[in-house]
Amino acid sequence: MKLTTAYKNQRVGVFIDVQNLYHSAKNFYRARVNYKELLRHMVGDRQLIRAMAYVVKSETAAGEDAFFEALENAGIELRMKDLQIYGDGLKKADWDVGMAVDAIRMSSFLDVIVLITGDGDFLPLIDYLKWGEGRLVEVAAFSKTASGKLREAGDRFVNIEDIPKILIRK
Repeated sequence: MKLTTAYKNQRVGVFIDVQNLYHSAKNFYRARVNYKELLRHMVGDRQLIRAMAYVVKSETAAGEDAFFEALENAGIELRMKDLQIYGDGLKKADWDVGMAVDAIRMSSFLDVIVLITGDGDFLPLIDYLKWGEGRLVEVAAFSKTASGKLREAGDRFVNIEDIPKILIRK
């Protein structure tokens, strides 16, 4: 993986896998993510076109509305779906396909796509965006939970825990 140079005229789209970040921060660092700082760090001096966060809404999660409001106040658009609960009690909260489709749809007016996730399922998306669309792809994730192949696939990998002020301790 090569490091890319950031230019002020680059149009950037940011796609955030909130479930992935939430669980990594909670389970490994006993902390929450400062999304405003994460967005600021990933975009830098470049031109932010859209920042999208993919969230799952449950009926019982306390503080969920305040969290969603904080994301919106940070300049992040929410893509929301309800938590699916199956008859056998299995719960599913998956936005992978929606996030991938949005990144592909928006790639025609972006120079750089930032995927904030450690999920290796996004490898085909990275390949398509880089080689099919000619876009730069940057990946940001917690190193402890990021897929090794995902870390190598992008043009740039940012280890989230290395960003100052990124973790909010409870």
